[in-house]
Amino acid sequence: MSPKYKVLSGSDIIKLFQKFGFEIVSQKGSHVKLKRLIKGQKQVLVIPNHRELDIGTLKSIYRQASVYISEELLTDHFLYSDT
Repeated sequence: MSPKYKVLSGSDIIKLFQKFGFEIVSQKGSHVKLKRLIKGQKQVLVIPNHRELDIGTLKSIYRQASVYISEELLTDHFLYSDT
């Protein structure tokens, strides 16, 4: 059974990543660029600030963010639990 993604807005995702230390550095149209520096490494994510993000978009953001943040920490925010 494939994981079930939560219904999230761009604003929800931006607030989540701000808790992980990302800061808004720019916005072009509805896309917000977030950045943080960890041990001299620049980490950048671009989030579409839409009212509701499509499942494919959420999967893509999850996959990109998992390069910087452990999947254990991300899973609780992106996926419904099986229980």
